[in-house]
Amino acid sequence: MKKLFALMLLTVFSLPLFAEEWKNAPVTDVQCSARTKADPDSHTKQCAMKCAKAGFGIFTSDGKFLKFDDKGNKDMTEALGKTDKNDHIRVDVKGEQAGDVIKVESLKLS
Repeated sequence: MKKLFALMLLTVFSLPLFAEEWKNAPVTDVQCSARTKADPDSHTKQCAMKCAKAGFGIFTSDGKFLKFDDKGNKDMTEALGKTDKNDHIRVDVKGEQAGDVIKVESLKLS
């Protein structure tokens, strides 16, 4: 029983170790990601809001595009609705990467 309890504690406390952070990452919608890869900062809020149903994601420092999960898409839509920025939209994202998708824990415009 003690071993099971110790294993449970180890599992619970190690979960946050798997979270990753992406700071000041350029964000765009999935639909426009291929078109904006060369210059993601030129992608406008207006276009992103128009294409929001496709979902959102970020470009990593090595040029990979990682999509957000449903929570991240919802959070990004809300953040875009509140910002006055028209372009150069960047975010700080914390979450767990699984393939090309980020399971978003937190997201805020940077």
